[in-house]
Formats: sequence, C-alpha cells, structure tokens
Amino acid sequence: MDIIRIDERFGRWDELLALILSSFAYMDGVIEPPSSAHRLTLASLAQKARDEIAFAAVEDGGLVGCVFCKPETDFLYLGKLAIAPAHQGRGVGRRLLAIAEEIARDRELSALRLETRIELAGNHATFARWGFEKTAENSHAGFTRVTSIEMQKRLA
Repeated sequence: MDIIRIDERFGRWDELLALILSSFAYMDGVIEPPSSAHRLTLASLAQKARDEIAFAAVEDGGLVGCVFCKPETDFLYLGKLAIAPAHQGRGVGRRLLAIAEEIARDRELSALRLETRIELAGNHATFARWGFEKTAENSHAGFTRVTSIEMQKRLA
C-alpha cells in the first residue's frame, strides 16, 4: 500500500468521492443529522483538498482510504478519515494516522483532534485504541442533545 498526497496533480475526484460515500454509508439512518459527506461534490472535494492537507491510501491501483488534515492553533484536525469497507481492519487507518502525526509534529502542534458522532460507539472504541481520548461533547446547530464527541490524541 502506498500513501499519496492529494494535491493539484490528483485527478481522481470521482473515485475519492465514491470512497468517502461508501465508507460513510453505514451511518445512514444511524446518525442525526446526516453526515456532511452527503453534501460533498467533486468541486467542493477538490476545494477541500486545496484548503487542507490530504492523503490517500492506494492499493493495487485503487483508492482504499483517505484523510484530510487541517492545521489549527494547537491541533491538527482530522476530517473525512475514510477507509473502503473491504479494507477496514487492515491497517489503512493506522497508516493514515501516522502521516497525520508526522504533519502535526512537523508543525509543532501538540495533538490530533477529531469529531465523531455520538451514536458511533464502534468509532469511539477504535479511536481510543489508537490513543485518542474524549475531550468534549458537542451539539450540531438546531439540536439540544449531544450529537458528537471530540477526541484528541496528545503527541509526545
């Protein structure tokens, strides 16, 4: 498996969008509000890649994972961490996480930060195994209940 940078030379936007949508599909009907992945278009995905630092995992020529990293004041925010369903549990996420940690350290950021939906207990457990700890509970606009949690992984 190779990890490549998603930048101006990347031309596989349709495949990347399909990867994200397929890896987030299990959330449909489970989380409320629905995932922001449904609002992505080819153009907005390309803009996201220009605005953030993005990587894709490639195996046998196909995209099998991606992550978007956004530097913040003290953290590197991880968004749209997506692993193709057939490749989950095979180390793709850990490889992408290692790249994110390297970027954060290079930028002298103290931690990685992400958000995951409150309903997705399996994701909470996976991120905890990867060294993340719950740091906050949040609500999406228009909701009075907790809809997501923030998790952080402190870097040495």
